[in-house]
Formats: sequence, C-alpha cells, structure tokens
Amino acid sequence: MTTSEQPLAPTPPMGWNSWNMFGSTIHEDSVRATADVLVSSGLKDCGYNYVVIDDCWSTKVGRDGNGDLVADPEKFPSGIKALADYVHSLGLKIGIYSDAAHLTCASYPGSFGFEEQDAQLWASWGIDFLKYDFCFAPTDQATAIDRYTRMGEALRKTKRQFLYSLCEWGGRSPQLWGRSVGGHMWRVTGDIFDSWVDIWVAPHKYYGVGIDTAIDIAANLAEYAGPDAWNDLDMLVVGLKGKGQISGGGLSFIEYQTHMSLWTIACSPLMIGCDIRNMDRDTTSLLTNREVLAVNQDSLGIAGRRVKQTGTCEIWKKPLADGSLAVALINRGSIGSDLSLRASDIGLLDTPKSVRNLWAQADIAEFGEAWQTRIQPHETLLLKIKA
Repeated sequence: MTTSEQPLAPTPPMGWNSWNMFGSTIHEDSVRATADVLVSSGLKDCGYNYVVIDDCWSTKVGRDGNGDLVADPEKFPSGIKALADYVHSLGLKIGIYSDAAHLTCASYPGSFGFEEQDAQLWASWGIDFLKYDFCFAPTDQATAIDRYTRMGEALRKTKRQFLYSLCEWGGRSPQLWGRSVGGHMWRVTGDIFDSWVDIWVAPHKYYGVGIDTAIDIAANLAEYAGPDAWNDLDMLVVGLKGKGQISGGGLSFIEYQTHMSLWTIACSPLMIGCDIRNMDRDTTSLLTNREVLAVNQDSLGIAGRRVKQTGTCEIWKKPLADGSLAVALINRGSIGSDLSLRASDIGLLDTPKSVRNLWAQADIAEFGEAWQTRIQPHETLLLKIKA
C-alpha cells in the first residue's frame, strides 16, 4: 500500500466524505458535483484531495453471481469506475467504504470473508482510499487486529496504493496496532456529532461524541501519531449547521473554529462532511485558512499535546518544522476567562518571540515571559510563536 521510501500519508489526509451530509441518499451526481466544487472553490489547492463515498453505495440485496459487490444502479447508474475516472480527471483521488463483518453499519454487504475479492474489485475500479468500519464484528481487540490485518494484506496484494483508514472507533486501542496492520489512519473516537456536548439518540441509545469530549480524547494520543500513522478524530462537522443527516443542532461559529483548531493541532485527518456546494463565507473561512492548515500539514509530523490546564482553560502546543511552535489556548467553560500564557508553559527558553494569530492571520504581540489574554466561552486562540 505504501513503501518506507515514499509514505502515502506523510501528513494527515485531507478530503471530503459523503456520510455526514448525505448518508444513504448518496448519488453519483452529488459526488461529481462535490468533486467539481473541490476544484472550483480552491479546496483542492488547499490540500483537500480525497473524495470518499461512505456507506450505502452498493445494492443491499447482496453480491452478484461471481460474488462481487455491485454498486446500486439507481444511485450510481454510470458505475463506480466511471465515477473514479471522472474524479481522477480532476486531479483528485477517490475512496470507498466497507466493513470488517458480513454487514456494514447500515446493513449493506460487508467484506468479511471477501477481503481479497473486494480489494481486487476496488483496485480494478481505480479506488485510492478505503474506509473500513467495524459494525457487527466481535468486540474484542484480537478479532479487530485479525480482521484489519486480513484487509490490509488484501489491499497490498492488489499492487495498487490504497490509503487504509481503520474505523473501529477507538475502543480497541487502534493507536497501538493500527500501523502494524497496514493502516495509515485510525479512528480514536466514536462518531462525532454536530454538537458541543455528547448526545444519546433514542430508541437505540446510540452515543454521539461532542466536540468538548473529543478534546479529552485527543489529549493523550500525540505519541502515536506521525507520518503514515494518524489518530483520526472523525470527519469534520464544520459547516453542517444542523442540516446534515447526523444528530446535533449545530455549533456556533466560535465552536466550529475550536473544532477546526483542535483537529488541526492534534494532526487529525481533515475530511470535510458538509455540503460544499452550498458553503457560506464563515464555513469557507474555516476550511481554507492556509496558515491554520499549514499547522496540520507541517512536515515535521508531530501531533500537538495538552501541556497545561488552568480552570476551564487549556494550553496545547505543537512543534513545527521551522522551529516555531503552534499553540492553542482553549476555553471549554461557559463564561469568558482570562489566561496568562507563560514561556515556561510551552518550554520556551529564550524570549521575546513574536506571536501570530493564525485565524486572524495577523501578528498580535511580542511574547516575553508571559502574555495575558481573554478567551470567550468555547473559544480557541490558535497561535504561532515564531522561532
């Protein structure tokens, strides 16, 4: 799937995934239109280059007489290969979805027992990315490792480069073994919902993770991330604003900015989940800020970590290849808070340094022994402290 000489994912993968917005209503027309907008909007130029078709793309009745998966003829009348060819013609890459059990999460045919056959089929279609889920599979870690290994080996046998995305939601500690089974990224959270707080969905008691909880999940995983091996905090909910097919009534602009800031500094893959055909100015500003994206895509490949908690506020830092530091100041509380950032908090030995606000794209201060600021509720200041 990749070689040690040429990593397939030297920085966190970026792209778009169909699930959060379209779910089971996915159609080739919306995929083509999305690919077009990735190019025309400048998102491709910012690094978003994967177009990933999630669950519900195949027929639900099963496989054909040869045992092959079949694309739903109503949703994909031209077939997946033709769609892949179109996506490739735009200079983009295409992804597909399956599950390490007999059924996918939406009860479509899974790939357990058909790993090599499915991998060869996807390779013949020109697929570049596989998101591999874990619904309806046994819950133990050993089975997860075995089933993800089987698909990883099947992908390698095709001789085609597949970016392999493991999606078992973090319960079996994929950060410890994801790289060894061939994975390039692995989910470390449950499904992220369009909400600041966690959500229980009746009647199935389905648990969705809010942005606030994701902050704690990401805090202890930095050591496991690096080139070709990324902790995946799930798809972005930026821009959904309660209009997607996932739960949650939407976030404020400040909360979406915090969401984007955390994914950025934690080196999570950035997979857009909203309908980019209808982005407003706020959404565009959050997804296309090149100074922010440069932190996520920094060639050093070191994930940020939480270094201090004080009251409702937190300080995160991430070293960058040019010797600078990216620093996130997060207020998780419901009221504004004053915060003093000290040189010792982030390991600075020599000062002063210049401080740049990456969201504002403006230099804001000279940093001496300490820098005082006020942070609004649920706000994150994303800074670059220059070398």
